[in-house]
Amino acid sequence: MAGNTANEGRRRESRWRIAAFLLLLPLVAMRFTNEVNWDETDFTAFGAMLAVACGTCELAARMTGNSAYRTAVGVAVAAAFILIWMNLAVGIIGTEDNSANLMFGGVLAVGIVGAVIARLRPQGMARALLATALAQTLVAVIALIAGLGSTGPGWPGDVLPLTGFFTALWVGSALLFQKAAREQVPMGSAW
Repeated sequence: MAGNTANEGRRRESRWRIAAFLLLLPLVAMRFTNEVNWDETDFTAFGAMLAVACGTCELAARMTGNSAYRTAVGVAVAAAFILIWMNLAVGIIGTEDNSANLMFGGVLAVGIVGAVIARLRPQGMARALLATALAQTLVAVIALIAGLGSTGPGWPGDVLPLTGFFTALWVGSALLFQKAAREQVPMGSAW
């Protein structure tokens, strides 16, 4: 039991070290290239995002020992992190200044509201992540039909593969939550 606790502590410490390393990467990049030009706001936003992502993974690790559940949380958190960061940095629909990118906030809201309704239970989380995948696809369909990013570079070539990428992450997370639900031991069956 004590060895198990020590391993968990090392993994927890490792997660936060990775976050600190990721936060330092832009600082190092700024020393070697003019392409990376971050200010305090960029570092603050990135640091806050890393703290929320690591904190969420930490919570999942403490909630359950089910590796499928933990992985599902990790995939969903990574998808949300990348989606937010891409929208802040360059935008997915057109440029980062295109207000159509705000629709992706709705995608994240579907996932968050679904998680609250599911009370983080695996079967409900699977449904919430499938709804999130559907919302992701719906945003792309609306953007394509309305031509919302048509003035931006790479339209619509960027939206389609990115929609596929994020949809695959949301569906993958949903499938992992379903696996976690199947592996869950029903209450009272341990006797």
